[in-house]
Amino acid sequence: MKTSFPRSLQAVIIALVAIGLIALALGGYFNPLSSWFSRLMVDAQTWISTRYLAVAEFLTVPRDVASLRQRNAQLEGEVARLQTQVIDLQQQVTETNILSALVDFARANPEYSYKAAAVIGLDPSPFLRYVIINIGSNQGILPGMPVVTDKGLVGRVDAVIAEAARVQLVTDAASAVNVRLQSSDTEAMLVGSVTGDLSLDMISQDAVVTVGDIVLTSGLGGSYPPNLLVGQVISIRKLDYELFQQAAIQPNVNFDRLGFLLVITNFAPVDIAPLISTPGP
Repeated sequence: MKTSFPRSLQAVIIALVAIGLIALALGGYFNPLSSWFSRLMVDAQTWISTRYLAVAEFLTVPRDVASLRQRNAQLEGEVARLQTQVIDLQQQVTETNILSALVDFARANPEYSYKAAAVIGLDPSPFLRYVIINIGSNQGILPGMPVVTDKGLVGRVDAVIAEAARVQLVTDAASAVNVRLQSSDTEAMLVGSVTGDLSLDMISQDAVVTVGDIVLTSGLGGSYPPNLLVGQVISIRKLDYELFQQAAIQPNVNFDRLGFLLVITNFAPVDIAPLISTPGP
């Protein structure tokens, strides 16, 4: 009995304490303590979660950076590929437009036969104005044949091999073309220069020349067919003590961007130099 009595008493006391604690809890007396404990637990969890995320990020960032760099390189490669495709498509559109314009020019001038050619090279000398085209004697190209674009006169074939030809541009310093002013039907000589500029020489002092006059080939001399567009007058030089007027010409053809050309194949140049040369004594 002495041993069991304290144990019974202890159980009774524990039960009374438990009932008391439950009563106090139901009465709201433990709410401040519960709130404080909850805040403590939340703060502890937040601190642990923050440290965990920091450690996880520290461990995964190098792998993520490498992945992002790889993805960025892939995207840059894709962008470069798409840009190349866009440039190719733009080039195709440009070439199509040029070829269409050449076809329209050929249809508008049916008196001539043409061979289309692409420019494949330029003369490396800064003092010469020549281009290389991709057709030659195998395609019926001969020296002296005139070369044009839809914009007008380019020059004439200067030398030929089997699969290519060299074209002397009218802007070359050694080029000379007989032309006329459309408005006044005045004859003149179109000459090139080492700078690529075009000018008119041998204009009669009596001729009326105005800025904007259209310049066409005259057909004189036998080197070019008549009425091929060359350009227009942009300035005039006339001095009373000189025998002839001079004029600067703006060519209608953009010689810095020659891509596709037309060779007139049914025009046979005539060399009349022996007929007009001064006879010997």
